This record gives sequence, C-alpha cells and structure tokens, in this order.
Amino acid sequence: MEAKAIARHVRVTPRKARRMVDLIRGKKVDEAVTILKFAPQDASTPVLKCLQSAIANARVKAEKAGEPFREADMYVSQTYVDEGVTLKRFRARAQGRAGRINKRTSHITVVVASKEGAR
Repeated sequence: MEAKAIARHVRVTPRKARRMVDLIRGKKVDEAVTILKFAPQDASTPVLKCLQSAIANARVKAEKAGEPFREADMYVSQTYVDEGVTLKRFRARAQGRAGRINKRTSHITVVVASKEGAR
C-alpha cells in the first residue's frame, strides 16, 4: 500500500529542502522521523510535517480498506522537491533604484509504502 502527502508553497528554497529529502529516501519511517527531528537545518521541519502527514494518510487508507496498519513495515519509497512560485519583492534603494528580492518556495512530496513481503 502507498500513501502520498504534498506540501505546497513551503517557504524554503528547493535546494535546502532537497538536502533533507535525500537523507530520508529509502529509510524506514521511524528512522526517517528520528533523522528529521534531530537535524539542525530549518528545512527539516516542513519535510517532517509532510512525512507525518503521509504516515497519517497511510493509516486512514488502511482503515478504509480494512487492512491492518503497521508503521514498522512502512518505508519512504519516494521523496522529491519541486520548485514552487517565486515571490517577487522590491526594496527601495538610493537614487531611485529598486533592489529586487526573489523569495523561493518549494513543493515537497513524500510517498510512503509498506514492504512487499510484510502482510
């Protein structure tokens, strides 16, 4: 069984978020949660929330299907970060110039799945 969670318009640059999702890709769910909880990077918080949402989605999906849910059998099968919208801001500068500031956002996707042999 697979479950997916997407966090859109997260105010973290995609490059920084990719560092976090690369750490957890392929790991067991409980190990991935522990890694993200203790990672010092600020991008770990939205990735952790997205992972916890994917776990909750898997739990609900299993209950609807009438299957037993075991979090110990779940692992992170896919994670990726896409670039979201870029927020454009301007800051006034001397002599009538305007400094342009681009604030980047990310779309974080986490897919968790259960092991094939575990039933």
